[in-house]
Amino acid sequence: KVETHNHPTAIAPYAGAATGSGGEIRDEGATGRGSKPKAGLVGFSVSNLIIPGYSLPWEKDLGKPSHVASALQIMLEAPLGAAAFNNEFGRPALTGYFRTYEDEIKMPVGTELRGYHKPIMIAGGYGNIRRSHIQKKPMSAGSKIIVLGGPAMLIGLGGGAASSVASGDSKESLDFASVQRDNAEMERRCQEVIDRCVALGDKNPICFIHDVGAGGLSNAVPEIINDGGLGGIIDLRAIPSDEKEMSPLEIWCNESQERYVLTMAPSDLGMFAEICLRERAPFAVIGETTKERNLVVKDSFFKNKPIEMPLELLLGKPPKMNRDASRGSLPVPSLDLDSIDINDALTRLLQLPAIADKSFLITIGDRSVTGLVARDQMVGPWQVPVADCAVTALSYDCTHGEAMAMGEKAPLAILNYKASARMAVGESILNIAAADVEKLQDIRLSANWQAAASHRRDEAGLYEAVQAIGMELCPELGIAIPVGKDSMSMQTTWVESDSKGIASPKTVTAPLSLIISAFAKVKDVRRTWTPELKHVTEPSVLIFVDLGQSLFRMGGSCLSQVYNQVATETPDVNVAQLKGFFGAIVELKKMNSVLAYHDVSDGGLLVAAIEMAFAGRASLDLDISAVKGKDLSILFSEELGALFQVKSSDVKSFAEVFKRHGVLACHVISSVQKGTKISVSRDGQLLLSRERPELMSLWSKLSYHMQALRDNQEEALTEYLSKQNELDPGLSSVETFKVNERLKPLGDRPLIAILREEGVNGQVEMAAAFQKAQFDAVDVHMSDLISGKVSLSSFSGLVACGGFSYGDVLGAGEGWAKTILCHPRLREEFKTFFHRTDVFALGVCNGCQMISSLKEIIPGAEHWPRFVKNKSDRFEARVAMVGIPKTNSIFFKDMSNSRYPIAVSHGEGRAEFESSSLIQSKDQVALRYLDHFGKATEVYPRNPNGSPEGIAGLTNKDGRILVMMPHPERVYRTLSHSWHPDTWGEDSPWFKIFENAREFVEEVKRK
Repeated sequence: KVETHNHPTAIAPYAGAATGSGGEIRDEGATGRGSKPKAGLVGFSVSNLIIPGYSLPWEKDLGKPSHVASALQIMLEAPLGAAAFNNEFGRPALTGYFRTYEDEIKMPVGTELRGYHKPIMIAGGYGNIRRSHIQKKPMSAGSKIIVLGGPAMLIGLGGGAASSVASGDSKESLDFASVQRDNAEMERRCQEVIDRCVALGDKNPICFIHDVGAGGLSNAVPEIINDGGLGGIIDLRAIPSDEKEMSPLEIWCNESQERYVLTMAPSDLGMFAEICLRERAPFAVIGETTKERNLVVKDSFFKNKPIEMPLELLLGKPPKMNRDASRGSLPVPSLDLDSIDINDALTRLLQLPAIADKSFLITIGDRSVTGLVARDQMVGPWQVPVADCAVTALSYDCTHGEAMAMGEKAPLAILNYKASARMAVGESILNIAAADVEKLQDIRLSANWQAAASHRRDEAGLYEAVQAIGMELCPELGIAIPVGKDSMSMQTTWVESDSKGIASPKTVTAPLSLIISAFAKVKDVRRTWTPELKHVTEPSVLIFVDLGQSLFRMGGSCLSQVYNQVATETPDVNVAQLKGFFGAIVELKKMNSVLAYHDVSDGGLLVAAIEMAFAGRASLDLDISAVKGKDLSILFSEELGALFQVKSSDVKSFAEVFKRHGVLACHVISSVQKGTKISVSRDGQLLLSRERPELMSLWSKLSYHMQALRDNQEEALTEYLSKQNELDPGLSSVETFKVNERLKPLGDRPLIAILREEGVNGQVEMAAAFQKAQFDAVDVHMSDLISGKVSLSSFSGLVACGGFSYGDVLGAGEGWAKTILCHPRLREEFKTFFHRTDVFALGVCNGCQMISSLKEIIPGAEHWPRFVKNKSDRFEARVAMVGIPKTNSIFFKDMSNSRYPIAVSHGEGRAEFESSSLIQSKDQVALRYLDHFGKATEVYPRNPNGSPEGIAGLTNKDGRILVMMPHPERVYRTLSHSWHPDTWGEDSPWFKIFENAREFVEEVKRK
């Protein structure tokens, strides 16, 4: 069954989600229906994935549907594609959700199968825009119409049509025609062009810009010229195409991605062409605007005009559509709590994908690129994925920023459409409340709707849900929903044959699913609360703030799901309580009294408390005596609410804040202690007593099994067992110098070349680090060196940045190196630079791989390794501990024997030496991966790639040239660390390597 969430811990670019049905990863007992497979499951064997003492939940052969991919297949493969695109494009994946659902619902007549056979995957993000770019420039007749990006291909023709019908209802050719090919490296090149244009400020040549999506150019071109109040003449054959046999319709309507349509004045075309040439981004002038508001498409091949029509006709008001829908309620029984054992319930819940550890989705996505990330999914010294929201800094020289969080409660829609929509909004608000948002009205929402348009009851329910939040709840809260998307095809149909070969139709309809993404500006990104329970010198307690007015309704809850019961009354939003809650949160931020925070969502109060204990490795003695209601309802209801850790001395002032804002239900429910025990009691009676490591084992089982099926099985087991090691001290810091002892101001600013190739995406944060260290950072594209426009002779230093040069299709970094080694003039220029004793060079990640491949022209680097695929067989985005051995590296001067956390993001970072090179290179090892005890390690995931002896970086013999796989440029500011000691100031220890480079230049000058 695939789909479920609570906090931002899952999947694809920025905010991801994946859903489907079948192949749920949990114990047989957790399904509540034994091991009998449901329709849509696929056969697979996991008999070799044995953990001592644990029985595997799957059978070897579960049957195979005719053409429907199982949810297991979807969740093994689809996130990899989404993460790979995002990683290559260079955008951090910071939040998401993951829901599974499938159940037979009793209808007034018969039953109905509801669930997620058709997946939902969401990729989105936020940014900011200058006021000068809010209004588009005036467009005049004669402006050039340009296509920027990749060529037209025979893909995506059925995208818009296929998204409007149930899977299986369309013709097979339409389904295949709706599939699109991605090209993240082309997207990156286009983005660089756009960035270069924006950087020109008032001289930005772009008047209007439009991405190419549904409908291809047939949609983008008419819209962009219509927005300018003009018409246009298009030359069909000027549109770049990789498939010459395409018909005019196919050229005009294909939905090939990584393309933009833009307009500009003819006088700016030369400057724009130079930018595109430098970035190697293809573009074509396909037409120009006209005063006459007509769209004319000319075809020189057929010597005709396949399109000639007024824009008013094309873009005028469409005829109204009449829909016949019906409302109705379901005869649903009450949830039978009396037959449920609390221990069994918790065991089932911790393995439900909505609640379980989502590390298998998180560590495949780059979370540190840009160097602006202040809060990702991983929390605390043990990097537990329980964060409520994502937070990024606005720039490299301030602490202002932006936050994003998600909310959804799709299962509630089976029972109550309005409540489901309202609770999605409510959850997103409680999640984003962890960030330093100044007022509720600063929040903006994006609403993504998924429904089955052919389902009459859901069609009426969609209207009710939209009205509930768009016309009622959000206006009451003072929150806008300026953007959204929809898919009206959430129904899957197929034909399946039984053991006797008799075919019968199958249909599964997803619940009405609203996914809310909340965005807000943040005053101080450093003041983000996390669920990590802190061990402080003063006594502290856990306080439960209940916004559900002690109703503890169970409809649509995860508890009802794991026992295959629908339940009756659903949770809902009390507007006054929600507004009061947020007002209190704003006041508490100013008081600085909250030590930890976590919203109550999937799984309820008990699960939220346990997740906080996981993050802080704490012991909890929950006492619910002061809370009115049934024990199981209190512990597992998913009414809106939150848990706060505060010092015992602050409890009274904490409660007074909420009281002033009309929220009275503040219950002290536990002390926070060091230890491993999790217990629950009421009125002196013990209801539950479990060991936290045991619960952690259950919670992490999903991630282990998915990694074992998808990645290297041995490495997956090693990581799974490491999470249960109670002796692991977690991340730490050992400093051999004063972190914030800043370099004194120097007079001049030497030039450093920030070198990049097509596909590289880490140059901005690298430039920011060197700029802060009193260099003048110069953006140098390989095109500049190849053309001779730029020479290395004028630079005091060179840094090759991380990213995906050539999309890594030629081997990570090696293709980039070949453009130098195989170009006689460039080879000599780089060789001359490396042999100068007054300059330095640094290569990071992809740049490390590139410079290490140049070792034949680098003095004292002949024993360096090459860097190959990670032992885990997967891209690894981690926070790793690294130690700095004693070497003569100019970058690590005065840093010997230090160890710090650092960001790691790469797929090919394992050092591979020639036979005797490892031994001969040992005195040049400048960086090693360490375990949490401070020892060099080859053990995964502390060593994320399997490099021998933990090697993470090397220097050449005279110490001027350094290559390293981890990313110091992404974490040179303390706020960019997922975890850091409280003693660090503005700069983290990693800033010293940039200052050391500046000191080296100064010393050379003095000599």
